[in-house]
Amino acid sequence: MPSVPLATSVKSLNRLQQIARVLARHGFGHIVERMNLGRYLPMSKMLRADREAAQVSAQTSVGRRLSAACAELGPTFVKLGQMFSTRPDLLPDDILGELRGLQDHVPAFDHESAMAIVCEETGAPIEENFSEFGDAPFACGSIGQVYHARTKDNHAVVVKVKRPGIDAAVRQDLVILKWLASTAEQWLPELARFKPPQIIEEFEQLLTHELDFISEASATARFEEAFADDDNVHIPHVYWELTGPRVLTVGAVSGRNIDALVGDNGRSIDRHLLARRLVNVYLTQFFDMRFFHADPHPGNLLISPPARIGLIDFGQVGTLSDETASQLVIMIVAMVYREPQVVVDVLSDLGAVEPDADTRALARALRQLLDKYHGLPLKRLDLVGIFGEIAAVMRAYNVTLPREMVMVLKTITTIAGVALKLDPGLDLVAILSPRLRGLIAGRLSPKNLARTTGVAAWHVLSILKTAPGQLRTALRQLSKGKWQVHIRHENIEHLAKEMDRSSNRVAFALVIAAIIVGSSVVISATTTVAFLGIPIQWIGIAGYIFAGVMGIRLLWAIFRSGRLS
Repeated sequence: MPSVPLATSVKSLNRLQQIARVLARHGFGHIVERMNLGRYLPMSKMLRADREAAQVSAQTSVGRRLSAACAELGPTFVKLGQMFSTRPDLLPDDILGELRGLQDHVPAFDHESAMAIVCEETGAPIEENFSEFGDAPFACGSIGQVYHARTKDNHAVVVKVKRPGIDAAVRQDLVILKWLASTAEQWLPELARFKPPQIIEEFEQLLTHELDFISEASATARFEEAFADDDNVHIPHVYWELTGPRVLTVGAVSGRNIDALVGDNGRSIDRHLLARRLVNVYLTQFFDMRFFHADPHPGNLLISPPARIGLIDFGQVGTLSDETASQLVIMIVAMVYREPQVVVDVLSDLGAVEPDADTRALARALRQLLDKYHGLPLKRLDLVGIFGEIAAVMRAYNVTLPREMVMVLKTITTIAGVALKLDPGLDLVAILSPRLRGLIAGRLSPKNLARTTGVAAWHVLSILKTAPGQLRTALRQLSKGKWQVHIRHENIEHLAKEMDRSSNRVAFALVIAAIIVGSSVVISATTTVAFLGIPIQWIGIAGYIFAGVMGIRLLWAIFRSGRLS
């Protein structure tokens, strides 16, 4: 894969230097060296980072060091760590546990700047649009901060204001992350199977959506429309006249954190009804909307008596394509009926299994896992733990699921786990079965089959229509000797750079040697000659000093490259 160019502005190079220094200080100096990032660090900073890393590495786990590095590097890396915390197919549980604790520990920006942004986005002073507006934010993150307010018609609202300068900082970090991902794929072969550039591309899409308040407002409005006829689901209303790219205004949603209800045996909440509704709300998103709330942590699920569900914060949403939905259904049915080979076939169709993977061993490992929980009552199942075990099997056999599929499975597992805590006797299979049958019937319906057949026929006809002309053109070029064979070398650019660097070092060493020889000749002169009033022997001594400094610099450059031996 061709390497991604790195912007060489002073800001970008300073930021890359900071990233390399932080990674080295937190015990990842071996990665810095293998990716050849040490050349961006001055000698003093590299040595200091090595000393600090030696103290940290001996006492701290990899996950904690990685979490600390992300927190120190700021909002973009905090969000990256949070994204990785949802990928048990990529990282083991001990690292995931540390990354889940990553929070946006960012102080609030000044109130006057926030008010100025609101005025600019709404096109009017605060008092013209709001009867009340909080003097301080009640929540603050790396992307923005949130205020309580009331509109002129006395509706309680929540106003999110974007942090000034966050877009430029994130864009700069994304450029560097793309370059780092491309470099890691080249120089860290053990990471190549994870497709680092693809992961960063997905992360860019996720973060871009979260930075664009218009996108979040549109997602919120889409959910509000989908559940408009359901009085048991409360989605905040978007106040479009008070919303812009940097300001999001939505209706306030009341209710208790669902996590607090799990251990509450009070009678104000119908736990059985709430569990069923919660599962059905998300099944509607998966199978009807094909668009789902992808961040169902307890703070985003607010419950009102007796069983009304409020969903908030649509900064992270997922889209489920028809193909992925079908594959998901097949996987679930295959796991329920203990057919691991079908699961492996689906994973292969998704491109998640490496070509040289041992699929038989993978199917055998999945069967052992399914047999382990066969016959166990649903109320005894720890779905989050089972999902972690499945993810461990995936990692062991180099299976990398598409992020879309991981988001769906993670959300299903989270919601099902909460529902079973609310109502241990809930029959998830009975709730899920009609949805699965409906989706399968829809895929096999005459209307859908006719549409699929029509699309396939159109493709075949297009090929048949263009094939004769393409064949004639190819034969004409062949007869005229115009066919060309293109050969692409992997990493040939890097080889050329290394050869150029090596030749420069050899030339530099020859110049140093020549200076040493010349200085020796000058110092050994028996006659005293002055050049510009300076004895010529002193010029020879100066040559020795200059050659010594340059020689040390050359040795340090070779040492930092990791190719001293």
